[in-house]
Amino acid sequence: MKSFKSYIKEASGFPTGPVGENPNNLGGSVEVNPSEVGNPAVLKRLNAIVGGIADHEYLVAEHAIERLRGSLNKIGLSFGPTPTMEGSNGTFSMPLSLFGGRFGKDGDTPFDEFLDDDGISHIIEGGLSLNISYEMIKNNSCKVYAKVE
Repeated sequence: MKSFKSYIKEASGFPTGPVGENPNNLGGSVEVNPSEVGNPAVLKRLNAIVGGIADHEYLVAEHAIERLRGSLNKIGLSFGPTPTMEGSNGTFSMPLSLFGGRFGKDGDTPFDEFLDDDGISHIIEGGLSLNISYEMIKNNSCKVYAKVE
């Protein structure tokens, strides 16, 4: 009969992490930093999460956008206020910022100027944005589609 200590040692699987942890999730993976938006693997995982949240039916599109806001905030990505959504369908794009952007100086900033950007543009040319499209469906609920590009 196994002792409890040996069971926990085997179940924890030292290379994969402690019991109950999924080593492939976005926030818990030790191989991938979820705020490293310049990495294509991170963008792929990020779009999988964003697509999973948006791929449900909501009473109003604002509910989906607030869930997206909360999930992106967990890894340091944020976006501004949501535009007013009028009509039964539409699309819009909101620029993303990483950790609230950057302000201050770096090695290339002249002495009489300050650096003020979104925290992403210096990594990815033009930065990233959250592209959202929404539509009302037959049962009077809303379908939302989103992608980070």
